[in-house]
Amino acid sequence: FESCNLGSINLFKFLREENGEFEIDWERLREVTFLAVRFLDNVIEANKFPLPQIKENTLKTRKIGLGIMGFATMLGFLGIPYDSDDAVELAKRIMSFIYKSAKEESMRLASIRGVFPAWKGSEWDKKTTRIRNATLTTVAPTGTISIIAGPTSSGIEPNFSLCYYRNVLEGEKLLEVDPAFEYIAKREGFYSEDLMKKIAAGESIQKMEEVPEKFKRVFKTAMEISPLWHIKMQAAFQEFTDNAVSKTINLPNNATVEDVKEAYLLSYKLRCKGVTVYRDGSRSVQVLTVEKKKEEKRHEITEEKQSV
Repeated sequence: FESCNLGSINLFKFLREENGEFEIDWERLREVTFLAVRFLDNVIEANKFPLPQIKENTLKTRKIGLGIMGFATMLGFLGIPYDSDDAVELAKRIMSFIYKSAKEESMRLASIRGVFPAWKGSEWDKKTTRIRNATLTTVAPTGTISIIAGPTSSGIEPNFSLCYYRNVLEGEKLLEVDPAFEYIAKREGFYSEDLMKKIAAGESIQKMEEVPEKFKRVFKTAMEISPLWHIKMQAAFQEFTDNAVSKTINLPNNATVEDVKEAYLLSYKLRCKGVTVYRDGSRSVQVLTVEKKKEEKRHEITEEKQSV
């Protein structure tokens, strides 16, 4: 009987360019985090609850779930491959920064508006931390709102494709293009309409001579990234998230039951609160699709355990 009071910061909007290089505007990210926490706390007061039990429990703990989207798009502009230690460390730095900022603002609100009613006897009480909201952070899927706020990548997911068709309504298709890849392609001079069409048709840039090797490394897509890195990324964000992290562990069509088992066990080992796996093609109609089948490549988790 609690409620999902969620909000997501679009990381793509917190990049600034200096001398052709992008960097994160940390001060602006802090300010927006403050605003987001105050906004979500206000939502609790403004909301019309459908059931008295939901109202009672929501007001008792005042839980909020501030998260992010646009992480993969941000990595693209920064030139950092998703499946890299640099990306995992940046994920921890960003989520830690947002969490600390959210906590600071919630404590400030508590000094003005009071702590959440169930504070006495809570974990926060044991830490003698007077805070307005029992939980602060969540990483939601942001599938729909990333379209509204976009184009930007959803949640903490890598790009499903750099250019793809999204199935909506009754058979209608919308073309989506990753803004980081489009920007880099135009800046580096390898952008073309033909290139976009080939990608949308399901061809991987990993086999395209016109795309420089260093950008092939940066712009790997979800199915080109090992499940190991999907899970490591989820675990990195979970470390600084009160509630759960939404993340799909993408598996190729030829994934086995054993592959799924290994994904579950590794997620447990790395202290993820939950895990979702999806084997490509396991449903007759997928929300995200490309025009033709990509060449399937199986990624083994077991072979890479030593690097965890």
